[in-house]
Amino acid sequence: MNEERLVVRVFLVDDHAVFRSGVRAELSRETDMEVVGEAGGVAEAVAGINAAKPDVVLLDVHMPAGGGVAVLNGIDSGPVCLALSVSDAAEDVIAVIRAGARGYVTKTISGAELADGIRRVAGGDAVFSPRLAGFVLDSFTGKSPVPEPPLDPELDSLTPRELEVLRLLARGYTYREIAEKLFISVKTVETHASNVLRKTQQSNRNALTRWAHRRRID
Repeated sequence: MNEERLVVRVFLVDDHAVFRSGVRAELSRETDMEVVGEAGGVAEAVAGINAAKPDVVLLDVHMPAGGGVAVLNGIDSGPVCLALSVSDAAEDVIAVIRAGARGYVTKTISGAELADGIRRVAGGDAVFSPRLAGFVLDSFTGKSPVPEPPLDPELDSLTPRELEVLRLLARGYTYREIAEKLFISVKTVETHASNVLRKTQQSNRNALTRWAHRRRID
């Protein structure tokens, strides 16, 4: 007798629309999965997840306004969250797991592996990309705690809004795209960008992008 698979309802959270489209296309090939919603920002994600009540949330880690941790802190209990990020830094892994995510995979994962990971977290397993599980084990056993990040006066001098602008600049957004994303004027974006360049002591946008990437600001 054939056993019918239950459909896993998935919600996508990532501030790159093209990436969300790619994931949606990959998951559409799976007969036991349905994408029930998507969001590109924290507030939109929290509202959408609480309304759609999915089984699994695929959650980007680095987004403006608090990123994946803010989403985890804002949603109702119920859905299982699987972090999906370009970062494989220990501090990022530990932060989202402590906030309640059930697993963490990087964006180098294949479509088939991602689908398998979704099924596994939906079934109660913890899922990690290779080597990331070690970060979690070491952190919770106290064998190798994640060190406190070093003081960074230049980064600490940025206001929350300037930090948001910096993240988007580092991701390659134009001033106009940043203005639309943050619901501010292009002139205001230019002012924030100028302040960021001055405070970080960078000469131009290319140098600023390299500076941000060295600090894993993305």
